[in-house]
Amino acid sequence: MKRIATVFLVTLTLSACDTWFGEVETPLPGDRISVLLHERTLTPDSELAGHEILLPPPTPNPEWPQDGGYANHAMHHIEVSENLVRAWTLSIGQGADDEVKLTTAPIAAGGRLFTMDTEATISAFDLQSGKGIWRVELMPENDDGHFGGGLAHEDGIIFVATGFAKVFALKAETGEIVWKKDMSAPMRSAPTVRGNRLFVSTVDNIFSALDARNGNELWRHDGVAEGASLLGRGSPAVDSGVVVAAFPSGEIIAFKVENGRPLWDDNLTAKRRNDPLASLADIRGRPVIDRGLVFAVSHSGLMAAIDLRTGRRVWDKEIGGLEAPWVAGDYVYLLTTESELVCLSRKDGRVYWISSLPRFEDPEDKEGPILWTGPVLVSDRLIVAGSDGRALAVSPYSGRVLGQVELPDGVTVAPITAEKTLFFQSDNGDMVAYR
Repeated sequence: MKRIATVFLVTLTLSACDTWFGEVETPLPGDRISVLLHERTLTPDSELAGHEILLPPPTPNPEWPQDGGYANHAMHHIEVSENLVRAWTLSIGQGADDEVKLTTAPIAAGGRLFTMDTEATISAFDLQSGKGIWRVELMPENDDGHFGGGLAHEDGIIFVATGFAKVFALKAETGEIVWKKDMSAPMRSAPTVRGNRLFVSTVDNIFSALDARNGNELWRHDGVAEGASLLGRGSPAVDSGVVVAAFPSGEIIAFKVENGRPLWDDNLTAKRRNDPLASLADIRGRPVIDRGLVFAVSHSGLMAAIDLRTGRRVWDKEIGGLEAPWVAGDYVYLLTTESELVCLSRKDGRVYWISSLPRFEDPEDKEGPILWTGPVLVSDRLIVAGSDGRALAVSPYSGRVLGQVELPDGVTVAPITAEKTLFFQSDNGDMVAYR
């Protein structure tokens, strides 16, 4: 089905930010300049100039049961309401501060929204009204300073990976603890669950498959130890009997779900390393499995599409990123480490367009660097959110910024969507729903 880009312009001023979106009256300032010394800037492929991007039509998405949506993290094109307005705002509990970061994204299942704050308090809210249903505190007594981990849902159970080296299973209906298990080290990423198998990664790079019914360990893989890594980690992707996990070393490994037998491995460490920060090969964004291909990107500057069964690289591209790729139709959308939103060919990695996002809150003095998260593709709009407290809508067809909205605080976890609603979790612990 051929789709034409729809420009969503709202006649209200930006101060009336309860309407999605306010119009961006002037182009966003700034030139696209590489942040890495002697790095070649990314440019669109000249042979693709004038190509008409065709996307599949948006489809309803009733749930977002785990980090990245579903276990394979391939969410495609999701339908939301045409004229989104702010429906409600609530507090999930304790937000981020100078020492503790809010890195856990919410999930949605069974008509409820589930969250975890920086003190490991798990809360359930009614998805439509935002009304609180139950709240459970999991942090050990006389203990604080632990953060990270995440949530996943399957068959009425909420699975919680924590920053204090424990995994919990809670009843989604009541919050009652079903089982808990001690792990070797804290977890910074959300678990992934599928078919009664729960997959978790610890900061000491042990990757485990647990029985989701009782927490017993089914198998494990000891990864290569790394002296330094980025905050947070992408949850593993599962599809077609294969689980794909990424590690701070830049290594990506595919295992057989049933017994943990390694099927193949690859390394996305870029050859060019120009400074200590760029040398971090960590794969922080979630790998995505879509129609037999695995898409992953490392911080150090390499993105690849890999055959799920054989491990053969179909293509690779010198692009660095901290966020998960978003695959829809024949296209892959990605936020780069240089604050660029790019559209790539799913087939061969060629670049259709590049949209430069603001890099600093004060562009003249280059102060207040902005970190962007996303994208999420909803109803012909790519949604990204920034640490400066803004969310942008970008055309998936041209890269043009269509509008923006102000949020209560900066955002460091990507928005989610369920039941035609967009949810933004800001760093101060506020949750905002647009419907």
